[in-house]
Amino acid sequence: MNPFFSIIVPCCDVEPYVRACFDSVLSQTFGDWEILAGVEESKDRTEEIVREYAAKDPRFRVFSGPRTGSCSVSRNTGIDNAQGEYIIFLDGDDTITEGSLQRLHDKIAARPGADLYPCAIQVHNELTGKDEELRDNYPRDFNGELNGSDATIVTERYSGEVCPMLQLTVFRRQFLVENELRCIHGLRRQDSEFSPQALYLAKRVVPLHEPFYVYRIRPNAVGSSARGHGNFHSDWAIIIRSLLAFHAKVSAEPGFDSRLSTIWGTKWTRLMFYFWFNPANVHAIPRRRRIATLQTLFANGFADFDVLLRILPRSRRIAGWWVQAFVRHPAMRAAAELFFKAYFLLAARSRAGGRK
Repeated sequence: MNPFFSIIVPCCDVEPYVRACFDSVLSQTFGDWEILAGVEESKDRTEEIVREYAAKDPRFRVFSGPRTGSCSVSRNTGIDNAQGEYIIFLDGDDTITEGSLQRLHDKIAARPGADLYPCAIQVHNELTGKDEELRDNYPRDFNGELNGSDATIVTERYSGEVCPMLQLTVFRRQFLVENELRCIHGLRRQDSEFSPQALYLAKRVVPLHEPFYVYRIRPNAVGSSARGHGNFHSDWAIIIRSLLAFHAKVSAEPGFDSRLSTIWGTKWTRLMFYFWFNPANVHAIPRRRRIATLQTLFANGFADFDVLLRILPRSRRIAGWWVQAFVRHPAMRAAAELFFKAYFLLAARSRAGGRK
């Protein structure tokens, strides 16, 4: 008989944390689960520890592979091999709270069959030793259910996010399989590309508000160590290209809620303008590198970008035209950077005026 939960755990260079991760699952009162541990080539004893646990408990399955610098392969391998009805993404340096699997099971069993069950995450800062915040993307008093479009709108209005962390949600496995939802190979910040699509495609979203996950902020993790100008440029180029194509596809379908175009367009163009044309990034990142990553972003042409720009306010459409001019016309690149210098200056003045 298949387990209720499949818990997918990417593991790479997490020797100091992976025992706590696995022990937090083993200590649960609810035992109908499997762990799919994706172990990438590590510089420490991570794989040895993972296989130690697997040798003692048949609910562990281990998949090993070369180092990629990303959780994508481990997560995709986990999805492809999972046997459980519902999938939880748990990173090898994080934990789940005491008794949480039983609470999740009971809440899901009371309202079965939803595609997504968004929960809450407790953020633990290893540098300070403190639990800093509880993240929930839905109002705590909301106990209903939503379709994917409405869930996207509510999430953005309540939390300002359109790409919830993967770890925040329990996914129905068959939903991921039917929609062929996978993380892009080698991509960091997978949530930003994966989550908006999963949220939109869901037919039933049932927020549970269950704070089951403890997310660790630590100095040597990918997200916290790769700080500074340009570290994620290549990733964001791939993410935005994928999302533009997704929007172009779904916005042409009957019944599409045009409010999503405004929400997505505002978020994605803001990211594009900031990462490639914010004056600090223009100063810190060589132009040739910004050109190269924008060429990656627009590798399929500008048609998908134009679909999105058409529904945005005039100021963003003009800014979008300057982005295209920067890529297409070498003689206009300096002028485009001057335009965005003024664009960001006016935006800063507008924000300052709004705070007065």
